[in-house]
Amino acid sequence: MAVTYKCPNCGADLRFDEQTQEMVCEHCGTQIAVSDLQEEEPEREEGFRVEVEDAEGEDDSGQGDFRAFHCPSCGAQLMTDDTTAATFCMFCGNPALIEERLSKEKRPAYVLPFQKSRKDAEEVFRNWARRGLLTPKHFSAKSTVEKISGIYVPFWLYDYAADADVQAHATRVCTSRRGDTEYIHTDHFRLTRDVSNRYEKIPADASANMPDDVMDRLEPFDYGKMVPFEMPYLAGFLAEKYSYDGQQIKKRAEKRAEQYILEDARETMTGYATVSVTSEQVRLRCEQMKYVLLPVWMLNYRYKGKQYLFAMNGQSGRYVADRPLSVGKAVGWWCGITAGLSAVLLALAVLF
Repeated sequence: MAVTYKCPNCGADLRFDEQTQEMVCEHCGTQIAVSDLQEEEPEREEGFRVEVEDAEGEDDSGQGDFRAFHCPSCGAQLMTDDTTAATFCMFCGNPALIEERLSKEKRPAYVLPFQKSRKDAEEVFRNWARRGLLTPKHFSAKSTVEKISGIYVPFWLYDYAADADVQAHATRVCTSRRGDTEYIHTDHFRLTRDVSNRYEKIPADASANMPDDVMDRLEPFDYGKMVPFEMPYLAGFLAEKYSYDGQQIKKRAEKRAEQYILEDARETMTGYATVSVTSEQVRLRCEQMKYVLLPVWMLNYRYKGKQYLFAMNGQSGRYVADRPLSVGKAVGWWCGITAGLSAVLLALAVLF
């Protein structure tokens, strides 16, 4: 069923505001704390099943699980795929939360609310786009910038206890001189390290739609500011439920935990001229994993048949982006540089 939260004063839809960290009515300006809103029952609208072959937007493989819901605000039909947990009505623009996709075992333990606003994301995007001298002009046009969307991305956070046994061969070199002769002394050492540590909240994004490398580069998030999950935090944003459960992507977190413990061990091998690791053994124990939603501002942009992505950490403002290259601008710059160089050479030829 689709869910919306209504303003108690005017009946308009409430949205979560990044600046106040409260629910805000954009119509009358009413502000309500999320904790207070939980005492009220949100409006719900029952959904119904739609056959995949009748649903527009089916993926290229012919696979998918599409469902339709009615917008609680205007009654229009909302089409969603099987990972959508929060969306907007394309007719009235009001937010709609798909409650069943965030309940029971699908309910996140925590959510990290947005702190950077849409205005912040648009400003960062425009400043970044302007710095590209060969970026197509319409890349930073209003019609493009308006497509930036705030989305809560599903993540699993893992806590690991790790132990590492590392052995290495190390050398220490010193020199001495007797008369005109210089002597080089090399001492050899066998190093053994037994290191234990604990790593909390190692993240792995659980969305099949999000590039893993992009999500990794948006780190770090301040997990200390996470709050217990409540549906109202999603109002006004898009959200996905996880595509992969915690066991399916556990190996990604294990790989990072192994990397961390080995780095800790190697950092103790200092003060030597050379260090060559001869053996490494790592033992990991996953102590717990938590399903959470983390905030990201995103823009997908197609240019000349190629897809480009802008993504910004919705808490810190850290961003990852790649830009298209305008062939027309590149040719113009090249012609300008060539003409300028030709003029300089011609002037030098006249002088000499």
